[in-house]
Amino acid sequence: MSQVVVVTSGKGGVGKTTSTAAIGAALAQSGQNVVVVDFDVGLRNLDLILGAERRVVYDLVNVIQGHANLSQALIRDKRCETLYLLPASQTRDKDALTEEGVERVIAELRTRFDWVICDSPAGIERGAQLAMRHADLAIIVTNPEVSSVRDSDRIIGLLDSKTVKAERGEWMEKLLLLTRYDHARAQRGDMLKTEDVLEILSIPLLGIIPESQDVLRASNVGAPVTLNNPGSVPAKAYIDAARRLRGENLDVTIPRDKKGIMGMLFGRKAA
Repeated sequence: MSQVVVVTSGKGGVGKTTSTAAIGAALAQSGQNVVVVDFDVGLRNLDLILGAERRVVYDLVNVIQGHANLSQALIRDKRCETLYLLPASQTRDKDALTEEGVERVIAELRTRFDWVICDSPAGIERGAQLAMRHADLAIIVTNPEVSSVRDSDRIIGLLDSKTVKAERGEWMEKLLLLTRYDHARAQRGDMLKTEDVLEILSIPLLGIIPESQDVLRASNVGAPVTLNNPGSVPAKAYIDAARRLRGENLDVTIPRDKKGIMGMLFGRKAA
C-alpha cells in the first residue's frame, strides 16, 4: 500500500529538502519505488540536491494545469532507477497549486509508487498546507534550537487540524527528525539536548542527523548523502531513519555516542 509522507518544518534552513532527498534515496536503494515531490513553488531546490536541474522540462504546476501529463514531468534518478522526482515550478504565482489539482496528482502517484514523499515549503502558508493535506504521516524536521522547535510545535497543530485525516477524525502519525545535531555543543548547553526537544514536541523520534560536512559535500555535487557517501555518519543515520519508516525496530543512537536510547526515547507517544 502506498504511503504519502510530508517532510515539513516550521522554520526554513533546517535541512528539510536535504532530508527528503536522503530518505527518498535510502528507501529507493532498498528496492522501493519512490517519488519525491517538490512543493516549494518559486523556490525549488530538490532538483539541485538530486542533480536533476538540467532535466526539468515540465513540473508539478504544469501537470496540475493540464499542460503535461505525469509521465512527462517525472524525472528518473541517474543513479537509482526506482527513485523519481516531480519538480516544483519556478513561477512566482503561489496560487498556481490548487487543492483539486494536488488531490488528483497525489491520487495518481499513489497508484505508481510505494512512497510519495512531499517536500513542503517551510512555515504555515498555503503551499505548506497543500503539501501536508493528503499525507498519511509526517516527518517534522527541526534543529536543536528553541526557535526551530517552537515553530515545529505550530506545524503539529496544523497537521492535527488542516489535513484530510484530521477532517475525517483520524490521527496522523508524526515523527521527529532532529538535524544538525552536535553532541558536544548540546552537552555544553549551546543547543538543546535531544531529551529537551522530545519533551517539548512529545512525538516519537525517527532519527538524529549529526552536523557534518559530508551533507554539504553531497549537496554540492548534486547527490543525496545516502548515495554520495553511504558509509558516512549522516548517511547511516538517514538510512536507519528510512528503515524505521519501513517498520524496522532499530535503536536510535546519538551521533558519536553509541549508547542506545531507543527504550528511553523512541517509544514516547504523541500528545
